[in-house]
Amino acid sequence: MSELRTWIAELAHTEPSVRQRAAEGLYAFGQALGEAAVAPWRQQSELAGLLAGAPTVGVAVQPDRFADIHRAWGRPPLAQVPPDQDAEEFELHTETARLDILTTRTGQGAIARFLEKFGEGIQQVEYLVTDVDRATQLLSSLGIRAIHPEPRAGANQTRVNFFLATTSEGRKVLIELVELPRKTLGGTPSAGLHHSRA
Repeated sequence: MSELRTWIAELAHTEPSVRQRAAEGLYAFGQALGEAAVAPWRQQSELAGLLAGAPTVGVAVQPDRFADIHRAWGRPPLAQVPPDQDAEEFELHTETARLDILTTRTGQGAIARFLEKFGEGIQQVEYLVTDVDRATQLLSSLGIRAIHPEPRAGANQTRVNFFLATTSEGRKVLIELVELPRKTLGGTPSAGLHHSRA
């Protein structure tokens, strides 16, 4: 979709208003896609209760573009991705958009395969959950198989799992469920960046 590619290019624009408009366009498109995919999940009351808040839209870009966007947005903190995973990432936030900018680190993993097959674009839509193990069990009981049999370590000490969901129009969407790390005392989720991908 040419509009998506334009927005991705404009994320590195020198004009802040152009960057923000591009981020909001990408987010609105990705959020609608994600919500269409998880709409059936929300009909299951326990599963709906595990989903926490608005999604983050994961946008895969080539390494050079990643560096340009990172620089244009003032070099936000990079996520701490487990060393065995082929990803580099950081988040962009505006008042109405949450994007996770992703690229390949080694050219061997899921992001590299996505870029090779589809080019730059929305690679996944990420949802926070309060219990990724239980969410994985519930989705499995609904016949929705996880990419990984068990949740795995994600960036910044999160736990994640991935599901290839289908919208009512038959469009495939990769959904990442992310459980934030819990503090040692009090049991409340810690703030900050999350996730990594397969």
